[in-house]
Amino acid sequence: MTNQDILKVAMRQSALDLNCHERDFCQQENKVVTSAADPNARKYLTLPFYCNLVSYGHNIVASVDEEIAAVVQDYINKYPIEHCFETPNLHVLDEELRKRNRRICFMAEYFLPDLKLLRALDCSYELKLMTPESFGGLYTSEWGNALCEKRKHLDVLAIGAYEEGELIGLAGCSADCETMWQIGVDVLPAYRKQGIASALTSRLAVEVLQRGKVPFYCAAWSNIKSVRNAITSGFKPAWVEMTAKEAGFVENMNA
Repeated sequence: MTNQDILKVAMRQSALDLNCHERDFCQQENKVVTSAADPNARKYLTLPFYCNLVSYGHNIVASVDEEIAAVVQDYINKYPIEHCFETPNLHVLDEELRKRNRRICFMAEYFLPDLKLLRALDCSYELKLMTPESFGGLYTSEWGNALCEKRKHLDVLAIGAYEEGELIGLAGCSADCETMWQIGVDVLPAYRKQGIASALTSRLAVEVLQRGKVPFYCAAWSNIKSVRNAITSGFKPAWVEMTAKEAGFVENMNA
């Protein structure tokens, strides 16, 4: 597998998620498609989308409800790609969404491994590979990024860092779709800034690749610690995504 192979896998998955073709992400022109549910989409997505924007850097592909298709088409063609994912231009889209009882909700950057940089990093603590049988009792708040209580059945592999038998860091991955496993990581506050997160993340990424799957990593743009960990661990930015949700959903998240 090469870096280009990995990117193609990601684009193929995004095409399933957005109801488009993978070649759409490499065009110079923006594209708007009608969203539809697909059984092979990432398991945590709620489909069809009302409005979802994705860019791999070439253009924007928008997967939308027909009700707002014309509005989104005008929006993504009015501003530069990168400005469509940030304020102040983003307010223009959000105002249109408000009229339809929707709001901009999720915004994130996604990372893929760079095979020229990825290697299993070391730290000064014992590391153990874990299966669902061994991490089944770890669904607690400390490990909320590494493991997902709501989707336990998707968590397939983890690596823990231990000091004298006590778990101090954990990276886990979920089989969010057939070809790609998402990595999340947690380190107890007292043990941070010691290279534990990057050791766990990089080693888990290597394990995922050895199983024929593509590891991916998600972080908010403002989460500098998480972005730094992705880069240190041998990942590089691959695509960005913005999703609108019902206004009530957003209000509940802000409560």
